[in-house]
Amino acid sequence: MIPTLLFVAFVTMMLMGVPIGAALGLAGAACIALANSDAQWFGLLAVPQNFYAGLGKYPLLAIPMFVLVGSIFDRSGVALRLVNFAVAIVGRGPGMLPLVAIVVAMFLGGISGSGPANAAAVGAVMIAAMSRAGYPPAFSASVVGAAAATDILIPPSVAFIVYSVLVPGASVPALFAAGMIPGILAGVALIVPAVWMARKHKMGALEASLPRPELWKSFIEATWGLAAPVLILGGMRAGWFTPTEAAVVAVFYGLFVGMVIYRTIHFRDLFVILRESGELSAIILLVVSLAGIFAFSLSTLGVIDPVTRAIVNSGLGEHGVLALLILLLITVGMFLDGVSIFLIFVPLLWPIVQFYKWDPVWFGVILTLKVALGQFTPPMAVNLMVSCRIAGVRMEETVPWVGWMLFSMFLVMIAVIVWPELALWLPRYLGY
Repeated sequence: MIPTLLFVAFVTMMLMGVPIGAALGLAGAACIALANSDAQWFGLLAVPQNFYAGLGKYPLLAIPMFVLVGSIFDRSGVALRLVNFAVAIVGRGPGMLPLVAIVVAMFLGGISGSGPANAAAVGAVMIAAMSRAGYPPAFSASVVGAAAATDILIPPSVAFIVYSVLVPGASVPALFAAGMIPGILAGVALIVPAVWMARKHKMGALEASLPRPELWKSFIEATWGLAAPVLILGGMRAGWFTPTEAAVVAVFYGLFVGMVIYRTIHFRDLFVILRESGELSAIILLVVSLAGIFAFSLSTLGVIDPVTRAIVNSGLGEHGVLALLILLLITVGMFLDGVSIFLIFVPLLWPIVQFYKWDPVWFGVILTLKVALGQFTPPMAVNLMVSCRIAGVRMEETVPWVGWMLFSMFLVMIAVIVWPELALWLPRYLGY
């Protein structure tokens, strides 16, 4: 009765518009109280303890830093200079601007680790450029929203950091390395339908007539942006700093580039940048801490074991269970953000992973690929919301375009399931 109430209360509050963090915390606290009705204080002293336990983990320190990095690089002008350099390489022509948007979004994924921040940085530059070239705003928003989803696969990734906190045996460096090849494949998978649709529907007719930036000049201007992922990922690989320390290094590097090199960030801008990053980081970390209460109630109420037994004894077999989990997460991904999916479902799914002896790093990549799909799957796609707001279109207008890109990235997820080495080869080669 009480476990059923836990999920009913959570879903009901979500439908009422209660923020997801509050819904997780309130549902968990209410069920803890009901389960301990004969105890002093109804066992509610477990609530603050688990609130702190959910938050007091060293890897989580990287989250506000990487959020701050995304905000800094958004305002520094790095995206514009990377776009100019990419256009100088590939040239002008039908379908070239969507290709550039996806490549630049993938590259910025190696800096910020935040999908919405990436969508904002790339969208601010590319949606206007694509509009001038004759691309429909809904198509431009679809391309940018989908491209920004590669952010949580290409390291550094906030989603991988959260997953590593929840799952023993999955280190942050191993997850970062495991996401690299699937992230690149996801980007290539988005480029194919984007360029195909642009040429099939004769979009971007004005693109060929626009000036092409000078290659050498654009390369010099983009050098500082190009060096950022090399510094962050190369420093972690060389052992100079941990992922958490790398986030701090990236903050100071971004401030140096924005304030000293490009001079696009001034002292008066720092308050706005810090406030925006603080607000977004507080939202993420508050959801993480309140989800700790929900996870504690799941374990103490004995919900996880019966659910695990029901799934593994369903007669579906290993591949059938995996297909069922993907279908479940696809459905959930349409309504919840990635961090929330991890916090709610990883405690439930972890015993299943252990039962079938799935590699935790491989499963983390599969789960993150699913979350990446959810970031641009209507009706509640965080990346698509950002790009649609920049383009000034309704999300439903993007459905004819975004559907092809969803299908293409879904094929990448199937490929990683069929060939696990796509995710596991690089971390093993690097010794993680």
